[in-house]
Amino acid sequence: MQDNLYPELKILSPLEQTWASFRKDPLAMAAFWCLLVLCLITLIGPWIAPYGIDQQHSAALLMPPSWSAQGSIDFFLGTDDLGRDILSRLVSGARLTFGCALLAVLVALLFGTAVGVVGGMSRGVKSSVLHHLLDTVLSIPSLLLAIIMVAILGPGLANTLIAITLALIPQFIRAVYNAVHTEMQKEYIIASQLDGSPPLRIMWLAIVPNITDTLVSQTTRALSAAILDIAAVGFLGLGAQSPQPEWGTMLAESSDLVYLAPWTVTLPGVAIFFSVLVTNLVGEGIREALKMGDD
Repeated sequence: MQDNLYPELKILSPLEQTWASFRKDPLAMAAFWCLLVLCLITLIGPWIAPYGIDQQHSAALLMPPSWSAQGSIDFFLGTDDLGRDILSRLVSGARLTFGCALLAVLVALLFGTAVGVVGGMSRGVKSSVLHHLLDTVLSIPSLLLAIIMVAILGPGLANTLIAITLALIPQFIRAVYNAVHTEMQKEYIIASQLDGSPPLRIMWLAIVPNITDTLVSQTTRALSAAILDIAAVGFLGLGAQSPQPEWGTMLAESSDLVYLAPWTVTLPGVAIFFSVLVTNLVGEGIREALKMGDD
């Protein structure tokens, strides 16, 4: 068998280069697998939970987690003051906190990117009006804006989801608008315009691929903010209502038990912290991988 004297050099696609760079970061990869598990739990959580979200066990009130001497393996993370299994409520509640946050971010990403690209490519009065309007809206914190909208629409998880989505859209519009506006000033865009390329072709082939870093950065920040906002609104009693096992609502229900049964408060807080942490780590890993790919 003869050796190939002229081996063919395989050139990786931009996506393959980004994935290869991302895999070199062990912390980002660990967070990536944790995020996939979290997404899987969000999808199938209610079917894998050992008990119902409002199923009460009168003989196991405030039972500590199973690793405690007073705990039981039947209730791995213990029970609350009504005898409900905390593990089942956390698993089912992932859909209400993380799942709703993911849905809100996806809707805001699609709508905000479309408006931001169109606004960034336009000039004159339309661009100026959009710019100043976004400055006005973004001067209000997203959580405060969401609370105001929920107060107007009424409490409930559906209204919370609508309010947070509307609060996130201006952030995406502004981030994409600035990125596109910067790209439009570069020489290769001007050369494409002088060459007669239509605006739609310039947008898909030149602008959108070069604002991927901005989209990834804004999406991960928005997802973290959405998780915290949903939990905060639920904690204030304006979001998901009991017995829905939304993590912020679970925190509010157990706040009086912080000294008597600290696990009822700690575990929902850990779930919120874990979801925000893995989201930020994955986003940071993707941003670093994109930078290495550009280099």
